[in-house]
Amino acid sequence: MAVGLLVLLYLFVPIAVVAAMSFRDAGRNAPYTLQNYKFTWEHWANPFGAAGIGHAFWLSIGIALLATIGATILGTLMSFALARHRFRGRAATNTLIFLPMATPEIVMGSSLLALFVASGVPLGFWTIVIAHVMFCLSFVVVTVKARLAGLDPRLQEAAMDLYADETQTFLRITLPLIMPGIVAAALLSFSLSFDDFIVTNFNSGTVVTFPMYVWGAAQRGIPPQINVIGTAMFVISFLVVLIGQLPRLRRKA
Repeated sequence: MAVGLLVLLYLFVPIAVVAAMSFRDAGRNAPYTLQNYKFTWEHWANPFGAAGIGHAFWLSIGIALLATIGATILGTLMSFALARHRFRGRAATNTLIFLPMATPEIVMGSSLLALFVASGVPLGFWTIVIAHVMFCLSFVVVTVKARLAGLDPRLQEAAMDLYADETQTFLRITLPLIMPGIVAAALLSFSLSFDDFIVTNFNSGTVVTFPMYVWGAAQRGIPPQINVIGTAMFVISFLVVLIGQLPRLRRKA
């Protein structure tokens, strides 16, 4: 328990520093240190005060939403195919699914760039979305497939014994049971897409997402609003996970 708490403390210290810096009364080019710390709410009152940060943030949100929707739908369909059906090449497909997860991002980013350039596709918003769907897809398949593997097939058989057709069985039995896995896969995809830098940097063209904005701002001096948005995203993610765990905690109580 002590070792586990120390590891958690080590992981959360950088997040705590970012949160503290979001309340620090300092300008853009101030040293990134807690010395001579003065508290202020100014940056939280205007989180998009730095030039260009609001556009980059909402652009990343839009890309992440589209990538999440696309990867979740395709990945869920692939999970059902791999978990429920036998077909030629199934073992090879299972192996190939893991390749994007094991491949370094710089390799994937450069490969997608070569594909888009060779195909004459102009780099921009949609090439980023396509790239994000491709590397999020594997995470969705693995997550949903694991949920399907733990699903008792007798529940669906019982529903069909009670005169439910295939559509009713899927909508009323299968889908609610695997929904936690689908939601978990969607949240993971959103997080991966929102904070991706390497693959995006290869395939963005002139589009500037929030991670690319942070990287560019770090060359000139990090604006305090970046710390505000980073802290807000962490708090929102924590609340989403906490809300998702409440039903399970209530059942245990």
